[in-house]
Amino acid sequence: MEQPKNNLKIITDKKNARVILPNMLTLIGVCIGLTSIRFAFNAQFDLAIIAIIFAALFDWLDGRIARLIKGTSEVGKELDSLADVISFGVAPAFIMYFWTLSSLGKFGWLLCLVYVSCVALRLARFNVNSNQEPSWKDNFFEGVPSPAGGILVLSPLIVSLSNFDYIKLDYNIIVPIFFILTSLLLIRKPC
Repeated sequence: MEQPKNNLKIITDKKNARVILPNMLTLIGVCIGLTSIRFAFNAQFDLAIIAIIFAALFDWLDGRIARLIKGTSEVGKELDSLADVISFGVAPAFIMYFWTLSSLGKFGWLLCLVYVSCVALRLARFNVNSNQEPSWKDNFFEGVPSPAGGILVLSPLIVSLSNFDYIKLDYNIIVPIFFILTSLLLIRKPC
């Protein structure tokens, strides 16, 4: 009678081992996202953007590997959402705040708060919807995915650093517009 119990433990241990790698990649992505904030704090905006791109790479990689090795889990799904809030919500907001939004005072900080809240709402809605019965809607995003939202709000900084801005741009106007539009796109429900 002990044999089935032992086999169950082996199967459970194999599943736990398969879950470790994707979750480790997710945590590496969190560390990279947090490091981008440190770069922004030191006005190393080019490195901050590169860090966000690497965080997006790890975000893509952890999900792919989890599905490939059948290492998906509820903890992994929740951890991935928390990582996305940090890497594509909090980090881009801080980067842009240190770059230009701080010059707008409390309004600049409010834009950061609204954007991060919209990222969190978008991910919470995604998690709730993914726990429901499977349907054709599972193949489509509702609203802009959070990694894309992070890149969108960083776009003015990317243009500025690329020296591609041949037209003189007023970033004190453009950045708030990007923040507001991206925030709305994140929480947009399909028509």
